[in-house]
Amino acid sequence: MSFDTRSGTRGARQPSSGWAFRWFNKMMAKRIRRKGGGKFQGFNALVLTTVGAKSGLERTNPVGWFPGKDGSWLIVASAAGAAGNPAWYYNLAAHPDKVQIEFDGRKMAVVAEQLHGVERADAWQRIIAAAPRFGQYQVKTDRELPIIRLVPRSGQDAV
Repeated sequence: MSFDTRSGTRGARQPSSGWAFRWFNKMMAKRIRRKGGGKFQGFNALVLTTVGAKSGLERTNPVGWFPGKDGSWLIVASAAGAAGNPAWYYNLAAHPDKVQIEFDGRKMAVVAEQLHGVERADAWQRIIAAAPRFGQYQVKTDRELPIIRLVPRSGQDAV
């Protein structure tokens, strides 16, 4: 599946990319690693490591996840309802096969794919039932919030 969600024309303020935001992300990633996973703002969290679309450098972000029907992990590129996608979305689009997640005290290589159509609609209903705030994020912007499925790379076991 293609990564094809363009920026919208309206939305909430994009989460900051300044030093405070980077510090917060670093502290959250440490907490997730230390606790072997955990909850963040009411939902499960994991550490997502991507390869920069332009830089080629590893980038790490804590993200909330939801269980997929097939043992996969679903993440939403919401950027809190901003008009633009988060930077990690473009990293996944550029390198969907160079992704790693950390949770429950272990690392796993995964492949990222964006959901579309009926599959996305079904996942969206399950996500907003579990975390209504994502429905509020969708109302703030005119772009369709991308849902990304992370599946273990060959030879990796799903949780």
